[in-house]
This record gives sequence, structure tokens and C-alpha cells, in this order.
Amino acid sequence: MKGERVAQLELILRSHPEGLRKSDIARRIGVHRSTIGRYIDELKQYSDIYEDNNLIKIMPSSEEEHLSLSVYESLALNMGAEMMLKNSEFRNPHLASGLRKIAMGMKSYAPTAGENLMAIADQIEAESSKQDSLHNESLEVLIDAWVSGRMVRIIHSHTNKENGEVVDEETELAPYFIGFVESDSGRNPVTVTGRIRHTTEIVTLDITKIKSITILNETYTIPDNLKAFRKMESPADPEYVVDTIPLELLVHEKSAMKTFDTLSHGETVCEKQPDGTSIYKFEAENSIELILRIIQCGDAVEVLGPAKFRARFTSYLQQILNLYK
Repeated sequence: MKGERVAQLELILRSHPEGLRKSDIARRIGVHRSTIGRYIDELKQYSDIYEDNNLIKIMPSSEEEHLSLSVYESLALNMGAEMMLKNSEFRNPHLASGLRKIAMGMKSYAPTAGENLMAIADQIEAESSKQDSLHNESLEVLIDAWVSGRMVRIIHSHTNKENGEVVDEETELAPYFIGFVESDSGRNPVTVTGRIRHTTEIVTLDITKIKSITILNETYTIPDNLKAFRKMESPADPEYVVDTIPLELLVHEKSAMKTFDTLSHGETVCEKQPDGTSIYKFEAENSIELILRIIQCGDAVEVLGPAKFRARFTSYLQQILNLYK
């Protein structure tokens, strides 16, 4: 266990080149502060660890190279940073810190771009300071868990699909991916996608919904065959299970199939019918977006299966018709 803790310490220090206080390291690793000194002493035997203004730091390894950008890359980075500044979902103090480090390195070969990037970093930091500190704390803990390969226990708000009531729910999760995800609301929220502990179920949670988060001692590994950030199913329900259904459509107009390009997964099988129509079979993303696309096609397509989806689709149509009675 001690060797595992020391390995976690090295990973955390390398992911925080600016350094960390012993109390912060203890919180991230999940041990008492008094034991951190022993882990640091052991890590010093094969890594260059030092203390600077009460911050524990690790020297970069010989394999790490200094960043060097062309003028064109520098300008592109500036434009990207300006886009992030305009979106509150992207702003956080770590982004500001990273941009400053890049800006410092640009002073010698692109001083104007470097100054502009530094100004953007200042604005991002100023704006992020106005946001809820819990958001950044949750993000930091998630990143530390992801870097060290440890599960987390999350208390997050959850919308009950049956009565619409917002309740707090506890989820123990193995974080697989952390990043932005597209939603129907137009937001690009920071989310964590991972496997629920003791199951094979994959969920995505909006980090802004997290009330508390704790790193657990249980470790995990990330499967190689997972796709990272898929579109969130509904802005009203920021967590979702990756799900597809074996959709079967009777198509009267072939052009209607273009509607499903972004929702289909895998191979599409087409069976020509004697009357000139076609039956298409493919794995489709099981979401409200699929229902809306089918409605968009009008009488050009008909849902043949699965039977449960056909029933859900017709029920949805009936609810809409009832509004106009």
C-alpha cells in the first residue's frame, strides 16, 4: 500500500508543477498530513523533490521538453483562448495559470501574442473568481482521482424522471473521461464520464451538480475501447447512460435516411421490398433526439421495431395530439 501511495504522490506532483502544500497532498491522496513526510522522503530516493515557499515540487524529468510554438500556432492559440473567455463553462483558474506559462514562453519569439494571451489569462482568472468555488474544488478532486486511478464517491443533485423532483443522490464512480460535452441547451458543461462502482453501467455527470466528492482507496483501469464524450441526452437531465437500440425503419423515401446520420452507430443493413420501399436496420442512439428526427421525416418513415420503442414513440405522438384536442 505504501508503494502505491508513493506512486500516487509522484503522479500528483507531476500534474501540479506549480507545487502543492503538504496538507493539499494529504487531502488528495487520502492520508493524514503527518504521513506525507515519509512518502516524500521515499520518493526523494529516485526523484528530485524539493520544497519552495512551503510548496512541495518535483523537477521535470529529462524526457519532458520545453514548449515551442510557431507564430501561426501562437496566434491560433490566442484565438482559441478568446473563445474560451467568452464561455463561462470554460473559465477556471487552472486555465488561466496554464495560459500564463505559455505566454511567458512566447515573449522571445511572439511578444505581442504573448502579451495578449497574458491579458486573456488575467480576464479568465478574474471571471473564474466570481464563480462557485465548489465547482473548481470538485474538478480538482476528480482530476486527482483520474490521475491516480482511484474511484470517487459523489453526492450530486438528480432530477427524478417520474415526478420532476430534484433530489440528492450518492454515486460511487470510476472516472474515465473529464471534459466538455455538447448538450441540446447549447451549453458545453464540464462533465465526468465513468463506470458506476460494482456495475458495467457508464454514466456522465455535470460537475456543476456535484455537492460533495471524496476519493476512495479502490483503484481502477480505463478500458481501451471506450468513446469519450458523446452528446448529452437532455439538458434537463445531465446524466445519461450510453445506450443504443436496434432500430428498424420502413422507408418510403431514401433521402430521409440522411436525417439519422449522426445518430446511427455501426453498419446499416438495407432490405429492398417488392413495392419499392426499403427496410433499414441499424443501431441508433436511444434518445429524445431520435424521436424528434423520426417526427421530422413525417410519413417518409415508419418505425417497425423494437416493439417497446415503437410503443414509446406512438405514446409520445399521442401526448402531443392530446394538447390540440
